[in-house]
Amino acid sequence: MNEIERVARYMREQSLALVTAESCTAGLIAATLADVPGAGSLLDCAFVTYAPQAKMRCLGLDQGLLQRCNLTSEPVARAMALGASRLSPAPVAIANTGVSDATDDDIEPGTQCYAWLFRSGAADGRPVIYTETRVFSGGRNAIRQASARYALSRLPHYHRAWQAGESPTPAISAKEPT
Repeated sequence: MNEIERVARYMREQSLALVTAESCTAGLIAATLADVPGAGSLLDCAFVTYAPQAKMRCLGLDQGLLQRCNLTSEPVARAMALGASRLSPAPVAIANTGVSDATDDDIEPGTQCYAWLFRSGAADGRPVIYTETRVFSGGRNAIRQASARYALSRLPHYHRAWQAGESPTPAISAKEPT
């Protein structure tokens, strides 16, 4: 059983369904989960919002946020997860935004920002959002694929943290081990 199959098994055991909001990965998070047989019960929907205008139009991101924060930032990933969760009944949202090449002089190629959102069915249940930034190495598509797998692989970790009542900590940043 590979890592993504283990994540899918965990999601089934916990009765979790997922919505994704993806920029740099362009739907690969959802597609990677969909590769697992029976993923239809785990994946509600996926938003691919590659352009800034799509993030505003589809997910309701504020233009001011996009101007204050770089598109490759944890605040943007957080807002993407919130936007997707408002449009889906799924109790879990994963968002990704990043760069896979040297398109921005201020951002290291391979930088990926994530948000994992969890919410209960309670009317007063406020979502809890964990964010993280990671830098991957390799070519454009290798970075995107690694990013998608990483996003899914962290779901059980953050879900357990949420179940334990752990508050999100300040940003976690890490480079891919070499």
